[in-house]
Order: sequence, then structure tokens, then C-alpha cells
Amino acid sequence: VFEKAGRYPDIIDLSIGDPDLKTPQKIIDLAFADAGAGHTKYTDPWGDPELREEIARFYAEEYGVALGEREIFVSTAGCVAMYLVMEAILDPGDEVLIFDPYFSAYATQVRLGGGVPVFVPCREADGWQPDMERAAQYLTPRTKALVINTPNNPTGVCYSRPTLEAVARFARKNDLLVVADDIYTSFCYSEPFLPVLTLPGMKERTVAINSFSKNFVMTGFRVGNIVAPEPIARAVKSINDSVVYSAPAPSQRAALHALRRRKELAAQIVPEFSARMAYGAQRIRELPGFTLSPAGGGIYLFPGVGPTGLTSAEACERILEEAHVLVLPGSAFG
Repeated sequence: VFEKAGRYPDIIDLSIGDPDLKTPQKIIDLAFADAGAGHTKYTDPWGDPELREEIARFYAEEYGVALGEREIFVSTAGCVAMYLVMEAILDPGDEVLIFDPYFSAYATQVRLGGGVPVFVPCREADGWQPDMERAAQYLTPRTKALVINTPNNPTGVCYSRPTLEAVARFARKNDLLVVADDIYTSFCYSEPFLPVLTLPGMKERTVAINSFSKNFVMTGFRVGNIVAPEPIARAVKSINDSVVYSAPAPSQRAALHALRRRKELAAQIVPEFSARMAYGAQRIRELPGFTLSPAGGGIYLFPGVGPTGLTSAEACERILEEAHVLVLPGSAFG
């Protein structure tokens, strides 16, 4: 499909999650000024100290969570963070539960860490919320962790408090780590984002992965962070010493300035995507043969094409050829 898309000069690309909005100019200018002042070298391998302090302040102000200095690690974007975490926590053959549909990189990241991805189906009839009774059927003595992602890519579902509390009970009961891919936290349209690590007994068994890519439309800066119990954070740092050593200094400065101005920037960015989500949902529901569950957050819509009789891949080809719109098939997500 991507190869065919090159045929159409008027293509509308709604495929990968790379927002068309430019990074706010203020962030670019401040990061550029910092680079000019000398922030162009390796940083502390744990991350720029000012940025780590700001991340700690963010968690304290927004969620009432106190973080230690060695519970925060700055990474080269969220994808690298997930890879490093899987390398750190998995022994060969350890299993990781992944709720399906899922961001396609998770399975590969688990395998790169020597683990085995185990897919737990979520149902549209359940609003795509994970069912922990169903998840229990996939437990084995080798289950080490589970991955959650809310707001979710690709479904757009925001896990409810009861769902997150059920995830927490499940993790505590079965002595599992929860790896929370907290990438779209600004994009909760009905109620504020709730980090699973704030629930009772969860800080010590949660690894939270954050990224500046989506919340601040900074995909090209490639900077994120990991919040984890100190032993895991230290293992991640040790591995990363032989991967990229430290995230790019100018990107870390951009992240610092973005986080300090998060409320101002969210007021510019979030309403735009909320309006686009509402408009896209309205237009999809007007199309014959398409279905769509409500999306409470994120920047993606996940329509069904079952009534058309087409597979998701066939539907994507038709949409590309007839409307010159590039979208991804559901089969890419599990």
C-alpha cells in the first residue's frame, strides 16, 4: 500500500502517528538557543539533570507521586525506551501479556529482549477495555509482565478507573510487572489521564514509558523517559550505555522547555486533535458498511469494515485507489 501511495500526488496520509502540526515555535527557538550556548555534547547518561528534575516535578504536581533521582531515566524516544525495558526485565523465554489490538512494535520489542509475546484479545463489544478474567487464561509460570497503553493505539479507548484497578489487582495477585506505555496522556477527552503507578501497591511494580513525540508534536526530536523502580532503571541505564549512551542534548533541552510549558502547549494542541477526532468519527459513521466504536482519547480512529465484506487490507487498497487516502489495515495491529 505504501508503494502504491507514491502514485498519487494528492495523497492524504492518515497512516502512521506523525502529526502534521509543527513543533511549537517557542520550543524550537529555546532548544536552538540552548544548542548555541553549548548544549551539544553528551549529557549525563541518566539524562540532563534539569530535565530529570522537571520530570520529577511534573509527577509530583500532576499525580502526587514522589520520584527518586534514580527512578527517572531519559531515553532516545519511547520506542527505544520500550526496547531497553524489555532487555532489562526479561530472561530468555519469559512471557509478556499484550492486549490485542496493539501497537505493532511491542511484539518485536519483547522478542528482542528474549521474551515471548502472548496476545490477550480485547473485544469491540467490551469497548476495547481489557478483560482481566480473560487475561488470566493466558497466565503461565513464565509470565513476567503485561503491557498496557491508554489512550490506546489503535483503538482510541481510554482505560476506565475500574479497568486500571482490575489491572492493578491482577498484577499484584500474580506478581507481575506492568509496563505502561504512557504516550498519549494529554489526549484524554472525557476525563484526566490516570497513571496506573498511582494506584495502591503499583509504583514498585510499574514501569512507565513517556514520550514527548505526541503530547508536544515533537516526533522528530526522539526523546522520552522511563519512570521505574530503581533496580530496573539502573539496569536500563547500564544497557543503554552500550546502545546510545545518552539522548541528544538539544532534544533533551526541547523536552525540558516543553514540559515547563505543558499547560500552555496542551491548550494549543489538544483541542485541535479533539476536534479532528470528532469530525473524523462523524464522517466515518456516515459511510455505508463502516462501524466505529467511541474513542475517548488518543489521535487514532479504528473503524470496522466487516459489513463491506472486505478484509482490512482490501479496504485500505480500495480507500487508497478510489479516494487517495492512505490508512493502515487493522491486521497491522494484531
